[in-house]
Amino acid sequence: MSKVKLLDKHTAELIAAGEVVERPSSVVKELVENCIDAGANVITVEIKHGGSSYIRVTDNGEGISSEDVPTAFLRHATSKIRVGTDLDSISTLGFRGEALASICAVSKMELITRTAESECGVHYVIEGSDEVVNEEIGCAVGTTIIVREMFYNTPARRKFLKSDKTEGNAIAAVIDRVALSHPEISFRFVREGKEALLTPGDGKLRSAIHAVYGREFTSGLIPVKYGYNNVSVEGFVSKPVNSRPNRAMQIFFINGRYVRSNTMQRALEEACKGAVMIGKYPACVLGISLDCSAVDVNVHPAKLEVRFTDERPVYEAVYFAVKSSLAEFDAPRDVELPPVRRVSTSPNMHEYSGVQIDLNQTVRSEAIRNRAEHAQAQSAQSQRFPPSAPIPAEAGDKLIVSDPGAAFSAQDAGFIPPVPPTYEQAVRAAEPEIHGTLPPEKSEYPLPVEMPPDEPEHTGQTSPENIEEIQKADSFIMPQYNIVGEIFNTYILVESGGELILIDKHAAHERLIYERLLKQKENPDSQMLLSPIPITLDKNQYDAVTQSFELLASAGFEVEDFGMGTVLLRSVPTILSGDDAEGAFLEIAGQLRAGQSSVTTERIDWIYHTIACKSAVKGGDRNLPGELAELVLTLINNPDVRYCPHGRPIFVSLKQREIEKYFGRIQS
Repeated sequence: MSKVKLLDKHTAELIAAGEVVERPSSVVKELVENCIDAGANVITVEIKHGGSSYIRVTDNGEGISSEDVPTAFLRHATSKIRVGTDLDSISTLGFRGEALASICAVSKMELITRTAESECGVHYVIEGSDEVVNEEIGCAVGTTIIVREMFYNTPARRKFLKSDKTEGNAIAAVIDRVALSHPEISFRFVREGKEALLTPGDGKLRSAIHAVYGREFTSGLIPVKYGYNNVSVEGFVSKPVNSRPNRAMQIFFINGRYVRSNTMQRALEEACKGAVMIGKYPACVLGISLDCSAVDVNVHPAKLEVRFTDERPVYEAVYFAVKSSLAEFDAPRDVELPPVRRVSTSPNMHEYSGVQIDLNQTVRSEAIRNRAEHAQAQSAQSQRFPPSAPIPAEAGDKLIVSDPGAAFSAQDAGFIPPVPPTYEQAVRAAEPEIHGTLPPEKSEYPLPVEMPPDEPEHTGQTSPENIEEIQKADSFIMPQYNIVGEIFNTYILVESGGELILIDKHAAHERLIYERLLKQKENPDSQMLLSPIPITLDKNQYDAVTQSFELLASAGFEVEDFGMGTVLLRSVPTILSGDDAEGAFLEIAGQLRAGQSSVTTERIDWIYHTIACKSAVKGGDRNLPGELAELVLTLINNPDVRYCPHGRPIFVSLKQREIEKYFGRIQS
């Protein structure tokens, strides 16, 4: 009995999406979804030249009867729905009846199919919507569709296809998503004669994730399973420590259909709030099952977006599912410390976890450490608050400035603090006193820079040769200045003439690093990693990265294609630490994917921005006063540095007159 029927005009108008085949990946998506709807549990996709010249999709589903074959290639012919009311409860991936008609209109198609009830199959060839062959053939149960020479009859559209590698990666991304949404189906993807993907089809989502994204990504996931208000959520979410710098690996499915959903995205990130660092995003593979009547899948031409009758149950289900999984699988573990026992050989010897400890030596080391910390604190205090200077105080997130009633002297205004001793230097200075010997008479602590003799007309770093140029510069660059201190571990306070200047240390450091990278553009300073870092990317990012190896090399990244959506990071810019390298590279990969159409100069700037941001000192970090002094002095020597690479100001200033108004010293 015939299953494929032409829809009536009214129903066709309800679902018409004006579907147009844009590229080979859209062809593969439609054909694979038809295989899934046909009940197949083994699907093979093979492509050549990125799918532009050859696509073959084979399944072991129920097949198509001989009388239905010609009808299946007509527009709005489908076996999924019959009348308009069926749209309220769509349970299949395909339902519009537009795919085969759209594909055959721009390519040469060949169909081989057989149902279990038929003794022989059908061989059907159609080119540009014109039937060429319709004959019987011997074949296995199931369907094979071959698409050749896409856009052979529309050369204007063919010239807009991207490279074979890019089109092939787009198809790989489609296969990845359907493989994750249907772990019960074994998918095999053959690309240019080589097997690129094979999933086991054992019904276990973790197995499918492992096959698609590899062991490294899979090992950082925790399971999610939850039901709420007739909505069930099942899948995996990344541990907070395995969060990523973008949302590329957030994958959601509704009733087995891959979708993009802001509702589920917000629920996921809200559930991870407080556990995931700011600027990082959790990765996930989550499948949501709900009543088909509660979701409308006919709102997007490619069915990538859906509309819910009520978003709240979906949001709450995802939120509580992720929240409960984090509480169960990412809870802090109790640490039990082994007891300390006495070692009989000496009354002062104890053993802790197999390590013998001399208590006399421990007490002596404790005394040295206390003296070192005291010496370091005293030096830091003398640097932050020189004699007769007003002392800023922090109270929560507020800055309180008190007026001690004493004016600054000329010497105070030109005060340049020495560098405080490092902890190691303080230990060396304190240790002789502990052992009963005198410390050296002369301090070993050097100043951060070689300072010229005090002269009224040019203190600090200014020399007589450039004093006139400095005086013509912005008021921030003054011969006399005083580093008052730091507030909120983010802003440096500098007194300069009649102004109080607040410097954002992260923005300043970021811009200085960015300028340094620009100077190294022709010969980037990079370091080889002892062990290459494997980085798993989604197929779109993978495509952007593999096409930008030269661009990345010009910024100091040596990257090697490892295949299957993975690249090896072999060297990184010297300025990046090992901990920041992977995060910076993932962020750059996202930028490359988003800006593929941008010119090269813009893309290299994005890379430099990211490197500078990742390697710069962060707001909230604690820095030694000497480090802050060095940053201020570097800014003084770079008067053109006013904004960070993202356009934020580096410093703001408060006039002395404005401050005196607050204290009522002047009226207007």
